[in-house]
Amino acid sequence: MHRSAASVPADGRDAKHRVLKDVFGFDDFRPGQAAVMEALLAGRHVLAVMPTGAGKSLCYQVPALVLGGLTIVVSPLVALMQDQVAALRLAGVAADTINSSLDRNANVAAWRRVASGQTRLLYLAPERLMTERMLDALARLDVRLIAVDEAHCISQWGPAFRREYEDLSRLGGIFPDVPVIALTATADEGTRADIEARLFAGRVETLVLGFDRPNIKLAIEAKQDSKRQLLRFVERHPGRSGIVYCLSRRKTEEMAAFLEKNGVTALAYHAGMSKEAREANQNAFMTLSGVVMVATIAFGMGIDKPDVAYVFHTDLPGSLEAYYQEIGRAGRDGRAAEAHMLFGLGDIRTRRMFIDDEDAAPEHKRRSHGRLDTLIGYCETAQCRRQVLLGYFGEQAEPCGNCDNCLEQVPRADGSAEARLILAAVAQSGERFGAAHVIDILLGHETEKVLARSHQRLASFGTGMAHKRPAWLSLIRQLVAGGFLMPDPAGHGGLAIADSGHALGRGEGSFEYRVETRHRSMRGKARSAEGGGADMEGVDTALLATLKTLRLRLAKERQVPAYVVFSDRTLIDMADRRPRDLDAFAEVNGVGEAKLREFGEVFLETIAGHGSGA
Repeated sequence: MHRSAASVPADGRDAKHRVLKDVFGFDDFRPGQAAVMEALLAGRHVLAVMPTGAGKSLCYQVPALVLGGLTIVVSPLVALMQDQVAALRLAGVAADTINSSLDRNANVAAWRRVASGQTRLLYLAPERLMTERMLDALARLDVRLIAVDEAHCISQWGPAFRREYEDLSRLGGIFPDVPVIALTATADEGTRADIEARLFAGRVETLVLGFDRPNIKLAIEAKQDSKRQLLRFVERHPGRSGIVYCLSRRKTEEMAAFLEKNGVTALAYHAGMSKEAREANQNAFMTLSGVVMVATIAFGMGIDKPDVAYVFHTDLPGSLEAYYQEIGRAGRDGRAAEAHMLFGLGDIRTRRMFIDDEDAAPEHKRRSHGRLDTLIGYCETAQCRRQVLLGYFGEQAEPCGNCDNCLEQVPRADGSAEARLILAAVAQSGERFGAAHVIDILLGHETEKVLARSHQRLASFGTGMAHKRPAWLSLIRQLVAGGFLMPDPAGHGGLAIADSGHALGRGEGSFEYRVETRHRSMRGKARSAEGGGADMEGVDTALLATLKTLRLRLAKERQVPAYVVFSDRTLIDMADRRPRDLDAFAEVNGVGEAKLREFGEVFLETIAGHGSGA
């Protein structure tokens, strides 16, 4: 039996609202958070699919404190676990982690606190949790809740599948009466179904918040001179913070140095740097305004900086899921932001090589190539990009008016006739084969595979000789991106015809495709996102800079990242409110009771010392 959170105390707040305000310092839940918590507090399993920046951590942290006992949190990254534990401790919450980066004495001390009932939240990597010794020990304790973060790692269909997550499917049998919450930001329908089956045996309440981030402008530019293209883009956002993603460590260093040479404050971040150097650059990015972080994908997990004005990809990401997660780090303050990607044919070759060189089963490689094809289709499409992106995650949308394809007259042509040839070849061959075989049929190539299946006798054989293979491949990818064709969800590489594809095949509707994407240059380079150069309206930027400097000093004293002390949102609210006493400081968004005690006086003193004039 689990403790109910339904009772409402005399002050009118239920238990979860009381914890939200008193511990974490927030007045209201973000969309979807309350529904997730209510399901957990009622003892039900939950799969929560929430966009980046939606506040997933609070979805289990608040119920953990309402329920009492011990909550186990499964997380894939040691650094992320340690940052979350540090943040909870600063909020006055008894949290611990046991992991490989700590020495034996620290891990033993942490376990003693867990075993004695002091610890409320215990963060573990999946491989440490699922040892028989750990499971036996935890089974003797008062475990009230289990949270599995980055839950898409359990899905064999997902691009981030990790074998150590597979064993988590045993949790339901080991803790049959404990509610489990799985959280992810990047799960399409097939991945969600896989998580539901593996982790919950189908007995789960799935809550999917909208994937849309309408304030982020989506754009893709043909790669020509990536350094100059990046510099032109960054110069459109003077004084703004941004993240630039590069494929390699070497390119990260080169791009950061190039920006610095051209007067842009830029820092590098990648896994090859020392821990101290990474933390110093991360703290500078969180503390100072106008810093550009040039990074590999090692940067970003757990970073919640609200005023990131843009995310720029100098190279093709690994999948649409990765792209969605990475661009989601922009515009978390709700202001206009941009997601800009450079796209070149060399990127496709590099990504194909990465997949082929991977030590993985053939089925996994096929799925990886299929996901890459989907991403390329997104890059090549003439449709609204937001429609394609949201459609991938199973969400319907109208044309957004905030992507390059909606805002600019990209070269398009009517490809309905070509589309019907493709659809005929897919249908006649049984909707079982991938793009390569379908194109062989269209081009009239008598390959061994074609002859073995007698596909040279199909009516569609040889009907596509007017175009070359690359053109047909691009058309097929754009048909997939547009939802006319569907890739096999099991990842075997086959193409099936969607309802809209059947309608198109019957002559209903039309299909437009993008003409020659390779050499297209983006228009309107001088245009910046609406409000792009403005600062926070009404906020004293000098005071905000002083507060960020104080935050960095306090963080260094405690050996934690700067954002763990207070988020940028909290500092902005602090600079706006200018609290004069502890009661007023307690009303600042993100100030809970523990942080009020520990940091209230020093921040009040700094604010008072700054003077009262704006």
